[in-house]
Parts: sequence; structure tokens; C-alpha cells
Amino acid sequence: MAFEENDVALDADQQMTADEEALLDELGIFGESRRKFLGQLGGVGLGALVLQVLAEEKALAFSDSETAYVAPAVENPVTVSFTVNGAKKSLELDSRMTLLDALRERLGLTGSKKGCDHGQCGACTVIIDGRRVLACLTLTAQCEAKSVTTIEGIAKGTDLHAIQTAFIKHDAFQCGFCTPGQICSAVALMQEAKNGEASYLTANVRQKTGALQLSDDEIRERMSGNLCRCGAYPNIVAAIREAHTGKATDPMAISQMEVHDATV
Repeated sequence: MAFEENDVALDADQQMTADEEALLDELGIFGESRRKFLGQLGGVGLGALVLQVLAEEKALAFSDSETAYVAPAVENPVTVSFTVNGAKKSLELDSRMTLLDALRERLGLTGSKKGCDHGQCGACTVIIDGRRVLACLTLTAQCEAKSVTTIEGIAKGTDLHAIQTAFIKHDAFQCGFCTPGQICSAVALMQEAKNGEASYLTANVRQKTGALQLSDDEIRERMSGNLCRCGAYPNIVAAIREAHTGKATDPMAISQMEVHDATV
């Protein structure tokens, strides 16, 4: 049986809504052209087209609106006053906000990286009152009246810390994502050694000898909480060893020692 295109066009035209008619007018489809268009498309197809175009128009209208983004209300607000890189800060924030999120989102200090966010990789390591901590596991509220040092505060103006200089010299990084945490951890490590604080590999934990001279194994042990997924460990150890002893260190020799230890 023959299918009459005009009949379909008339049926579809009768079923069109005001939005559909306005859309066809906007597209410039009038008279006979509209009848042919409707005959080919059909009512259902036109409805889908109308919905798509209207959705796009609403999206554009929303994006062009001047309505400012309103941040959600802070739940369980607390006011925390502490020092960050020598500058006094006072923040009102959710009592559950981690120090890492406060540093990155509230203070714009994005040097501390969010890696695993579970305290396993060490990329977020910062220094609080001289002790290295994982910012992703530390609540900002715990930092009341404390002093926080991030990677942005390690250097003194344009003068790099000895650890930073050694990292650059020994190319102790590749992608650089873990580097802020590595450097903060290494800076605190050097202070721990200066204070004579023992580690798992310290030969005599009862011996009070003041500053400790760290072996490569000691450095590896003390830096074991900082992961480098690129595998720049020999260069990291060489950089810390040189900054610790003040003597040049060959990372290739350290790498060969690690290969030897792995095969024994």
C-alpha cells in the first residue's frame, strides 16, 4: 500500500507542540519545506530533536549566566590559627578537613601532592614543628598554634636548601610528583640525624653520641615512607648523602651497591 508523505506531515503537524513549532520557525523551515521535513522525520524524531536543541540552549544559558558559584556551607566549622612557612594563618573550615586539603584548596599551596590519599606514598609529606608528617592523614584542627613547613617554605628566598641543591645536582627525580614529599622528608631526616635520633638500623640505640653519621642503608630506611614510582632511588640516596656529609657522592656507585645487595 502506498505511503502518503503528506498525510504523515499533516499528522505530525497536528501533534507538534508550541516548542516544536518555534524550533522549526527558528530553523527557517516553512510551508512545503516543513511538510516534506516532517514527512521524512516523523513526529517522534522531531520530538527528540526538539529536546536535544532545548537542552543545549539551556546549557548555554546557564553557562552564560552571571550567577556566582556559591560554596556549600561549612559543616562542623572550627577556626584554626597556625603558622605556614613563617606566615600566620587563620582559617575557618570543616573540623574534618585534612591539612593537605587545607594547604591546597584554602591556601593555594599546591606543592604538597595528593598521591594515594591514604598515607602510603609520602607525596604529601610536610614538616610540623620540626617533625615530618603525612598531610593527608593529619587534620588541620590538629595544627592549632603549630608551625607547618611545606615545600614552598624550604628555600630561603632564592637560596635553596642544601637538599634541594643536591637533588638538582644528582637529578634525584624524574616525573617530579613525589619530589616535594621527598625533599621535606629528607630535610627532616637530616635534623633527626643531627639530634641523634635512632632508627631501625642504628647500631646502638642506647649510645648517646650526638649527631649520627648516616650510612646509605640508614638513609634508605629513614626514607622508606616516601615512594618514587619512577625509581630514582639511587640518585635520591646520593643527594641526601652529599647534603648530609658535605662530600660529593657518586650515584652510580650506590646503584651498583644496590644491585649487589639484591643478588646476595
